[in-house]
Amino acid sequence: MLARLTIGAWLLLALAACSTVGDWFKGDPKPGDPAELIELAPTLATRKLWSEDLGKGIDDRKQQLRPAYSSGTFWIADYKGRLTSIDAADGAERWELDTELSFSGGPGLTGELVIMGTENGEVHAFQRDSGTPVWIARVSSEVLAPPTAADGIVVVRSIDGRVFGLNASNGRRLWVYDRSVPLLTLRGNATPVIRAGIVYLGYDSGEVVALRLEDGSLLWEEAIATPEGRSELDRLADVDGAMALVASDLLVSSYKSRLSSVAADSGRLLWFKDIASATGVTVYRTNLATSDREGNVWMLDRRNGSTLWRQDALANRGLTRPVFYDDFVVVGDYEGYLHWLRVADGNFVARTKVGGDGFIGAPQVVGDVLYVYTQKGDLVAFSAGGER
Repeated sequence: MLARLTIGAWLLLALAACSTVGDWFKGDPKPGDPAELIELAPTLATRKLWSEDLGKGIDDRKQQLRPAYSSGTFWIADYKGRLTSIDAADGAERWELDTELSFSGGPGLTGELVIMGTENGEVHAFQRDSGTPVWIARVSSEVLAPPTAADGIVVVRSIDGRVFGLNASNGRRLWVYDRSVPLLTLRGNATPVIRAGIVYLGYDSGEVVALRLEDGSLLWEEAIATPEGRSELDRLADVDGAMALVASDLLVSSYKSRLSSVAADSGRLLWFKDIASATGVTVYRTNLATSDREGNVWMLDRRNGSTLWRQDALANRGLTRPVFYDDFVVVGDYEGYLHWLRVADGNFVARTKVGGDGFIGAPQVVGDVLYVYTQKGDLVAFSAGGER
């Protein structure tokens, strides 16, 4: 286990180093260098509404600490153990708690609780309205994916492949599902998706599994991508990005050149596309947006996988998963830029410099406001509309 985590951390540092080199590059671009941003005459007006410094964000271990939203409130955590509740309208603080815990995954939300995972395999529950600690549970290893909950059960994925079902009232273990993981993986886990009593999980071996929420029993499993190649690097097939469940279809992406739609009730493959993405997919109506590992932004028809357009001007810029905002898609890059593209044709309409050494996860859209959380710990709110 230690060897696997160490190798995964080394890979992330190597990728980050490649991005840094791109900052200094002058002259003709070389393969793997981040694309130089072209001059843009914006046609969409964007406006920063507010910005709040909410802690230390993440460090080089790349914790998965994405803001959680519900009913006008955000909960935000940093890797130093600070947990904050703020008003989504203006960023005003509701409460703050300095736990000194090594938060690594979360926050996750239940009806009354905020759930956090730590690097040493602990799961902590706090009251949503006050931050008061409620219970502590232990799992087998570090928690990177934000915990998910439904029907009184908290689902926690640990980095060693095990998945735990915990009683939401007291943290007592109800069940555990155990599955092996490859020696070398990307650092991260897909957030479990729960609907209608079924838990959907992506695995580092390129598979998706469906478990019964009540008892953790396996309902089906499907190989989205097959780990093939001479080296461990060649065989990377992680399903780490956000999955989307629309109607009866589960949309899934893998780092191993495969984006797929499967039937949620059986795992039967409906269609696939040769696109490699570690960030996952976002779906709005019949449109599916994703960013691949080369830095292309894709718009597909989610019903059959046909390509509507591909934007290749952001190559190697460490893109987030794109999100939909009205008639646009928005994607962040490693330098802290937000790129706004038109849904209809993929053309750029605006670019916003946020900073903060890039973002923790994809932007989030609530109503007519777009929120981004930077790696340095700033939550920033934007609106957009009208022509410039």
